[in-house]
Amino acid sequence: MSKKVRVLVVDDSAYNRRTIVKMLEVVPGIEVVGYACDGEEGLRKFFDLEPDLVTLDLEMPRMDGFTFLRVVMQKRPTPVIVVSARSEDSSVFKALELGAVEFVTKPPGKISPALANIRDDLVRKVRQIACTDMNKILARSLSALGADQVVAGRSRRKWEVGGEGPFRQIVIGASTGGPPALQQILSAIKGPIPVGIAISQHMPPGFTRAFAERLDKVCALEVREARSGDVMKPGRVLISPGGKNLLFRSRGDKVVASVVSPGPDQRYVPSVDVMFASASEAFGPSILGVVLTGMGNDGAKGIIAIKDAGGATLAEAEESSVVFGMPKEAIATGKVDQVVALPRMGEEILRWCEAGRRR
Repeated sequence: MSKKVRVLVVDDSAYNRRTIVKMLEVVPGIEVVGYACDGEEGLRKFFDLEPDLVTLDLEMPRMDGFTFLRVVMQKRPTPVIVVSARSEDSSVFKALELGAVEFVTKPPGKISPALANIRDDLVRKVRQIACTDMNKILARSLSALGADQVVAGRSRRKWEVGGEGPFRQIVIGASTGGPPALQQILSAIKGPIPVGIAISQHMPPGFTRAFAERLDKVCALEVREARSGDVMKPGRVLISPGGKNLLFRSRGDKVVASVVSPGPDQRYVPSVDVMFASASEAFGPSILGVVLTGMGNDGAKGIIAIKDAGGATLAEAEESSVVFGMPKEAIATGKVDQVVALPRMGEEILRWCEAGRRR
C-alpha cells in the first residue's frame, strides 16, 4: 500500500486510547490522525478528518458505538474495526451487521496492561481491511438485518430430520466478512435438509457461543457451539469454538464431534484445513466443502483433501468476497467445482442437497 492508512481511534478509556494510538503510530504505513472519547466527538472528528479506517469501542457515554456505526454507514461508509471486550453477548455481531468489518478482542476493564497483547492482531487487521470495498460490507449487512426481521415476525420450530435420503455433511470455512455471510446463507435454508453443517470461522475464544446463539435465533436450523461428543445429524449446525479446532470421529454408524486445542504453530484458528481434512476422512465422498471470504490460505489444503475423498467443493466469488484471500487460494488448487457469489451461495448449497437426495 503506497499511501499511509489514516486511522481515527474512538474509545472512552484514556488508557485504551493512548495504548492503541501508541501501537499504531509507530507502524510504517499507518498514521493516527486523531482520537475521540465518545461517539459524539468521534463523529465530529470523523467528518472533519475523513480517516481511512476507525477503531471503535462499543460502550461509551453520550453516544455508543452502535449509533456511531449507523451514522457512519449512512453518511460516509468507512472500514471500522470494533475493539471490544464483550464476548458473552451478541454486541460484536450486531456491530458487524451494522457495517463493521472486523473486531479485535481487548481485555476487560478500563486499565489493563494486557491490552498491549492485541497489537499484532490489530495491526494486521488495519492493514488487511483498510481498502475494503464497503459496498460488499453493506450488502452483507442489509441481508443479515433482513434475516433478523423476517425471523422475528414469525414463530419457528427447529427441524429434526431423519431417514430422508442419504446422509450428507457440509463443512464451511470463513474469516473476515464471514459472520454476516454465514447468517445470510443459513437464513436462506427455510425447510428441512438431509445434511448436517459444521463451520470453522476464524474467531478468538469466548465469542463463538454468542455467535452460535445469535444464528440459532435467526435460522430455522439448530445452531450451537460444538462440544466433544456432539453427534452430527441432518438439520444441526455446529460452530467450532473460538481458539479450538473441530474434528470428527466415526463411532459405529454415527459421526461425533471432537473439540481439540490447536498446535503451537497454527496461524489460523479455528482451522478450516484441519476441519476439512478430518471431515473428508469421516464422511468420504458424502461431503460438500465451502470456502468463504477471508485473509490467507486456510482451507486450500482442506479443499484438496475433500476432492481426494470424492467430495464436492464451492468457493465464494471475488465479486462478493470482503477479502478474496481464502477463496482465491482454494480456487488456485484447481479442486473447486464451482465459484459462487454470496447472494447465490445458499441457493447453490440447497441445490447440491437436492442432488444428493436424488442419488
